[in-house]
Amino acid sequence: MPEPDGAAPPPAGPEPERVVGVGPWPAGPDDWPEDPRLDPELLAHGDRRNVVDGYRYWRLEAIVADLDTRRTPLHVAIENLEHDMNIGSIVRTANAFNLAGVHVIGRRRWNRRGAMVTDRYLHVHHHPDAETFATWAHQAGLAVVGIDNVPGSSPIERGTLPHEAVLVFGSEGPGLSADLLARCAQVRHITQYGSTRSINAGAAGAIAMYEWMRQHTGEPAAQSADSAGSEART
Repeated sequence: MPEPDGAAPPPAGPEPERVVGVGPWPAGPDDWPEDPRLDPELLAHGDRRNVVDGYRYWRLEAIVADLDTRRTPLHVAIENLEHDMNIGSIVRTANAFNLAGVHVIGRRRWNRRGAMVTDRYLHVHHHPDAETFATWAHQAGLAVVGIDNVPGSSPIERGTLPHEAVLVFGSEGPGLSADLLARCAQVRHITQYGSTRSINAGAAGAIAMYEWMRQHTGEPAAQSADSAGSEART
C-alpha cells in the first residue's frame, strides 16, 4: 500500500555488514590446488586478511617472498623518541608502496596497532641512535633525506628526490632531532597553506612516499601475484 502524502518513510534497516575476503575453497580439500604457496588452514577456513585478491590463500612467507622480487629501492626511517603512535601509520603506508625497508631509530618498542599487521609483510630494522643509522645508510649507498619544516629545508615538490634514498621522519611534536638533522644529505618540507605549523607525521609520511613514487615509478606496476586463490568465490 502506498504511503499517505506527507508520511515519513519507514526507518531504514541496518546496512549489511561488508564481508572482506573469501570463504573456504569452494570445492573442498579433494580439489585444493597443488601450490606450495597456499596455506591449508586458509583454504579450509577462508581468508579474511586485508590482502589484495591475488594473494588470497597464500602463506605469509610466500607473500613476503613475492613482494621481495619487486620492492622499490626506497626506505623510510622514523625517529622513535616518544613512542610515537604515527609509526604504525607510516609502516602501513610503506607496505602500500612496497618499500625496501622500514627503520626505527631510538627506542626499539613501538605501538604496532596502527600498522594493522602490515609490518609482517615488510622488513623492519632497528638502530639504537642516529649515528648507527647514518653509518648503515652510508654503507648501503642511500642518501638520508630528512622530512621536516625547519629553516633551510626546501619544498619536497621542487627538484627530484634521490632515487636511492631513505626518507627520515621525526616524532610528532619536536620533529627530527638536531643529531639526525645534522646527518641528513638534504632536508625537505611539505608545502602548507593553512595556519598550523606542521601536519600529522603519518600524513607527512604518506605524502613524501607518494611524491617519491610519483617521481621515480610513473604508472603503478600491475600486481604480479598469480595465485589460483584469486579465482575463488565466496
